[in-house]
Amino acid sequence: MAAQFGRLRKGAVNTTVAAVVVAALAASQAPGVTTDDAGRRVTTGTQPSADTPAEESATGNSPYYTDLPPLNSPSPSPSTTTPVTPGAGEAGIPATVLDAYKKAEAALREAKPGCNLPWQLLAAIGKVESGQARGGRVDANGNTLSPILGPQLNGNGFANISDTDGGAYDGDSSYDRAVGPMQFIPSTWAWAGRDGNGDGEKNPNNIYDAALAAAHYLCRYGWDLSTQDDLDRAILSYNNSRDYLNLVLSWLEYYRKGTHEIPDGTGSLPSGRSDDNAGASPSPSPTPPRTPTAPSSPAKPGGNGGGSSSPKPTPPPSTTPPSTTPPTPTDMVDHLEDADTAKLTAMAGDTFTEKISTRAETEAGKGVPKVRVRFTIIGATDATFSTGEKYATTLTNTAGEAVAPALKAGENTGEFVVRATVVGRTIAGLDYTATVTERAADTLTRTSDTALTCTPGGEFADQVEVRATYKGAVADKVAATATLIKSADDPTENDKGPYFKDADGKTVRTLTGLTTDANGLLKLPKLYADDTTGTFLLRINTAGGATLTVELKVAAAETSPSPSPSESASGSTSPSPSPTP
Repeated sequence: MAAQFGRLRKGAVNTTVAAVVVAALAASQAPGVTTDDAGRRVTTGTQPSADTPAEESATGNSPYYTDLPPLNSPSPSPSTTTPVTPGAGEAGIPATVLDAYKKAEAALREAKPGCNLPWQLLAAIGKVESGQARGGRVDANGNTLSPILGPQLNGNGFANISDTDGGAYDGDSSYDRAVGPMQFIPSTWAWAGRDGNGDGEKNPNNIYDAALAAAHYLCRYGWDLSTQDDLDRAILSYNNSRDYLNLVLSWLEYYRKGTHEIPDGTGSLPSGRSDDNAGASPSPSPTPPRTPTAPSSPAKPGGNGGGSSSPKPTPPPSTTPPSTTPPTPTDMVDHLEDADTAKLTAMAGDTFTEKISTRAETEAGKGVPKVRVRFTIIGATDATFSTGEKYATTLTNTAGEAVAPALKAGENTGEFVVRATVVGRTIAGLDYTATVTERAADTLTRTSDTALTCTPGGEFADQVEVRATYKGAVADKVAATATLIKSADDPTENDKGPYFKDADGKTVRTLTGLTTDANGLLKLPKLYADDTTGTFLLRINTAGGATLTVELKVAAAETSPSPSPSESASGSTSPSPSPTP
């Protein structure tokens, strides 16, 4: 059976003390979180953003453990009872869990060095989310011994997130649940999941996979976690709660002061939960007040005390008043339409000049503003958005249009798909096809004007070097070939004249697999000459159609002039007699 979080009750005094201590540990103000045009989060205030939907967070704003780290200070507020303080053993982290955190930090140090992610932040979140995988109950590969599931996000005390994965991750086909030691909801794991242990799978119930996914999640949008503002933003994006932010910061500070490894399965389980009072039966609704009875009609004028008329019957009060809650912008979206996106084509390594633009529309075709649209790169490609990620979320503007960040082509050529979907709705997505072509050059020039000459059987003193450009810019990593051809009109390989040598010293007159360097330069190997004299041609071709033909001359060395009759046998010349004065 899946191991689900329990809802353990805490006393009112302990709850009060916890709030005081957390506030004292981390008094930094939690900034609000919104998105800019590039999908990055930006600060809008000192509170969590009230309109950030739960499905936009890592956990769906699921409940979390509220136990505090051991403290020497500040002193707790006066109380008739002693607050529950975890023992010094709380500093220990199960061995496999700790290893996963440190490996994730190392991976991010290489992939996103500007993020400055500390492994202690992953430990703090792991502590708050699952008690370090329920005390380190994982196998040697990092898989939890039983699934770790949060409560149903059914709107009863929690967010309302209907099933998004058919129960594939959380075993629930009705509502989503947070899954695994880092408590990702299925819709977030679908794009944020990572393979941290190299087994070819992305498993939210594996601590290596989950820790690496959490690391990348916290480092998206170009945040620098060495700065307090970005650190606050990242934590709030994981769970949009001021109390959550302060609690994670307190554990981060605690782990930074020192921790140690303990055996798997020996960690203690937290007891306090943020949902201690959630899920209780709601209080009964008060009985609707009765509609006042209509007053009696006045006596009719005239007559001797005419009687009053009977009051009109009063209709019974409605027990289900109509809802006055207006639909959200997301509720109004019926479909997505392309907003005149141009053809998406770029050369390998380049940034696409065109951006994807999608319009969220009502059934009548009217644009809907303030709707979150997620763009996801799909397929076997190394292309990313300019943010370095394969996903981006942006808000629609007043015309209902959402523009994705620029796409950055990788080295893999071919087509891939970018899918646009509405966050929080299950309407059909909109697919865009993008194409990456191979790197190309349109111009080749020699870097030297020196004539290339050689004597029969000798070697050319200078090596051929060319520079490749494309539309005036350096054309780096462009594939090229070099062939010694028969003539300008016959590009077939020559069977005589100059040649290259392969690694075994054998004659080669065609070179393939050549590539320009980062500066667009290509330097060919040394050229040699056989006994044939004459003028020969070397032709260099690149992807993209750039061609350069280089002239090579092989000629015998010039001989010294024959001695004149006046030269002596020794080669000296007798001076002419001076004229007689």
